[in-house]
Amino acid sequence: MTGGGGETRLLPWAGTGGKPCYLVTDGSGYASRVADTVESVQLGMAGGLLDHAADMLADPGATPAQLRFLLARMSEALTDVRRIAESRGARLPES
Repeated sequence: MTGGGGETRLLPWAGTGGKPCYLVTDGSGYASRVADTVESVQLGMAGGLLDHAADMLADPGATPAQLRFLLARMSEALTDVRRIAESRGARLPES
């Protein structure tokens, strides 16, 4: 938390040089809504990649190049999902 009534939110995208981006917000502004939408898209893409991975792993004809490409996209998606989890976890109320 920060002073002034806002909380610090880790955004679902990286800044310059891959550094984390933060927003001080009450959670109701335009930037928060954009971040929520981006998170939703990122989670949907990760789910799609999981489905695609299952199909490719079941395909004995999948080439090493195809599998490397899939692994690279899955690595990107996992990075996004981890950032979302960290952001949401930091916004949970303390018990």
